Amino acid sequence: MRRSMAFWRRVLGGALALGVSGAAYIAVGQTPRLPTQDQLSLTAVALLTAPIADATPNAEVLRRGQYLIAAGDCMSCHLREGGRPFAGGLALPTPFGVIYTPNITSDRDTGIGAWSTDQFYHAMHDGIGSQGENLYPAFPYPSFRLVSRADDDAILAYLQTTPAVRYTPPQNELRFPLNFRFMVKFWNLFFLSSREWQSDAGQSAEWNRGAYLVEGLGHCGGCHSPKNWLGADKTSHALEGARLGNWFAPDLTGNERTGLGAWSSADIAEYLANGRNTHAGAAGDMGEVVTYSMALMSAPDRQAIAAFLKTRTASPTPAEAPVDAGAMRRGAAIYSDVCASCHLADGVGQPRFFPPLGKNAMLQQADPTGLEHLILAGGRIGTSPARPSPLAMPSFAWKLSDAEIADVATYLRHSWGNQASAVASDDVHSLRTALDLETVHLTANSGDRIEAEH
Repeated sequence: MRRSMAFWRRVLGGALALGVSGAAYIAVGQTPRLPTQDQLSLTAVALLTAPIADATPNAEVLRRGQYLIAAGDCMSCHLREGGRPFAGGLALPTPFGVIYTPNITSDRDTGIGAWSTDQFYHAMHDGIGSQGENLYPAFPYPSFRLVSRADDDAILAYLQTTPAVRYTPPQNELRFPLNFRFMVKFWNLFFLSSREWQSDAGQSAEWNRGAYLVEGLGHCGGCHSPKNWLGADKTSHALEGARLGNWFAPDLTGNERTGLGAWSSADIAEYLANGRNTHAGAAGDMGEVVTYSMALMSAPDRQAIAAFLKTRTASPTPAEAPVDAGAMRRGAAIYSDVCASCHLADGVGQPRFFPPLGKNAMLQQADPTGLEHLILAGGRIGTSPARPSPLAMPSFAWKLSDAEIADVATYLRHSWGNQASAVASDDVHSLRTALDLETVHLTANSGDRIEAEH
């Protein structure tokens, strides 16, 4: 569970972040001012990549912990807009209310500076906090329980060297009875697996490393696996894609249409390293995962993730749905007007810059929320050392009505080899409202826009 488009208001510095050690607060003359979000992002990436000197006590363990923090994408959830790295306070919307992420800096009063290794292990392994309280599974301890004790200890050791930030996040805003933490005990009883991590002797060391990262520390199922009505993963449909707030995390199985079936292992590894490849660009929350996690991992680990994902059984392919010819005709005209300049008239795009749209897995997801979100709110592709430019798609909420977005989305989902259901204007309107974006008003007769309101 992660943030929506608020992240993309940050302007990421990309490769420069790997060498920046700028302060979290800056001064102009004698007047201090709060940092901009791009400066905070630079500081966050610099913290994740800062060299640890050999002379530092416990240096090897600290380096290991620093790397594992990146591999687990901890920064994404523990850096709120306007906040400090690892200080938490990020609002995570769930079907049950809002959960605010905790402070995991080295502060002894409001962070985890005073935690013991046993307390941290029980949090990661069992979802139990330092005072014996149940943690909500928005903290992905069902996945983290697969992480080894040695890795848990290294993570804590590193976190306890991070700059202390004295900050207490807001109280969670959960509905009764889930506002009582002891209710999580019943959730654990039904949904928390007791299994520990075990390698599969029938698979290669690379595959097993990929499985450890995807299913454990990387907790990919937290976004990409559909959930039941109580928010637990539907394990029989693992990594088949899931609605997540105002986004849709796409299918990661071997499905040729909606998943990674048409991608090679090298394609997956390139996407994780750079946030883009010849098939797609990592916008939305995945762009943040690239910037704070995947781009900072080793090439062998990214290749291991790719090797594991390429063995996932393909999800069921949705049946082809009929599409209204009028919607396709209107959608084609809108595409020519507002999309073709970047993605070109035949949808071939400019790979690694403007994604090709033909046989595009993201466009063919059963749930079109991700596509609707991109058209409405725009997006930025995640940055990496090799690809430092945060390429962006603009928002069209100010320009296109709900019906027009539905038509062009339908056109995209049924052109150039794509096959997916039509998009309804009512669904676009609901998402526009949820994102608090402009509404385009049309005259009753001419269809001309007469005003745009927020």
